[in-house]
Amino acid sequence: MDKKLTVANIGMKFGMSHIEGAMAYGAEIAAICDCDKEALDFAGERYSVPEKKRFTDYKDILNNKDINLVTVAVPDQLHKKISCDFLKAGKNVLCEKPLALTREDLDEIIKTADESSGKFMVGQICRCTPAFEKAKELVDSGAIGEIYFIESEYAHDYMKLVDNWRSDPLRHGVIGGGCHAVDLIRWIAGDPQEVFAYGMHKLLPAVEYDDATIAVMKFDENTAGKVFVSTGCKRDYTMRTVIYGTKGTIICDNTSPTMTLFTVDEEGVTKEPQTIDVTVNSHNAAKEFEAFADAILNGKPVLTDAREGAKTVEVCLSIVESSKTGKPVKPKYAF
Repeated sequence: MDKKLTVANIGMKFGMSHIEGAMAYGAEIAAICDCDKEALDFAGERYSVPEKKRFTDYKDILNNKDINLVTVAVPDQLHKKISCDFLKAGKNVLCEKPLALTREDLDEIIKTADESSGKFMVGQICRCTPAFEKAKELVDSGAIGEIYFIESEYAHDYMKLVDNWRSDPLRHGVIGGGCHAVDLIRWIAGDPQEVFAYGMHKLLPAVEYDDATIAVMKFDENTAGKVFVSTGCKRDYTMRTVIYGTKGTIICDNTSPTMTLFTVDEEGVTKEPQTIDVTVNSHNAAKEFEAFADAILNGKPVLTDAREGAKTVEVCLSIVESSKTGKPVKPKYAF
C-alpha cells in the first residue's frame, strides 16, 4: 500500500467534517461529491477544492486509480449502494453510521467487504469522543469494578431536522440516531443478549415512527442496561451516560468539559467524587480518520468493521421490533 492517502469525500451535508478529518491527517483531497450542486460548491469553496475535483455523481470517480480512501456521508438509505460500489472497486471505505437500515443490507455490505481488497470501517463516532474514551479506559482498568448497570441516552430535537430521508419509516429514530447510544453501550459493556422496549409518539407529527423509545437490556444474569432515545425532546442535545460498577460509578456525556468518577475506599465506602477534565468534541472526525488510516497504512485492526457496525444495528432493529410487538427480543449476532 502506498503510504500516501488520496481521499474522495461523498456527501457534503454531513461529509465536511470528514474532509476536515482527512486534511488534519495530511491526506490529499482528490475529489468531493454531492448531487446537490449548491452544497458541493459551498464545500469546494470552503476547503479550496478546485472545480475539476468536484463531482455530482459518485460513479464518475469509482475507477479513479489515484483514490485509495473514500468517506461516505450520505442519507442512511444510500449507505449500502455507494459503499458496496466503492468496495467492489477496491477502495478503502469509511461509511457513516448507521451501517444500514435492514438486515438484508447489512448482510450484503459484510459480504462485499469480505470480498473486497479494500478495508471497511463504520463511523461510530462515540468511540472517538474524549469523555467516552476516558470512560472506557476507566472501566477497562478496573477503576469501578465490574459493571452491573449501564445507561445511555440519545436526546436530540429533530423538530427542524425532519426531511424526506429522516421521515422514512425504515429510518426509525432508534436506528438513525439512537445507534450512537447503543454502540456506546456495546463498546463498554458487550453485546446485550435480550432487549425489551416501549415506544411513544407525541412530539414529531411529521414522522410515522415513535419519537421516544426506552429499551431495557440484559447482558447476563447480573448485568443490565438501558437506552433512552428521544428525537423530539425539548432540551439541548446530549448523550448523558452513567456506568455503575461494584466499586464505583462514572457519569459523563459528549457535550460537557468534565466527567465525574465515584470510587470507594478500602472498606467499600464511597469517597468524595473526582472531577475529570475532558475535551469537548462530539464529532471527532480527525481521530476517526486517524484510526482508519492507521488500519490501512500500518495494518492495525479496523476500529469498527462491518460486523461490528452490523451488531449495533441488529440491537437497534431488535429494540424497534420489541417496541412494536410488546415482547422481548434476542438480537442475532451471527453475521
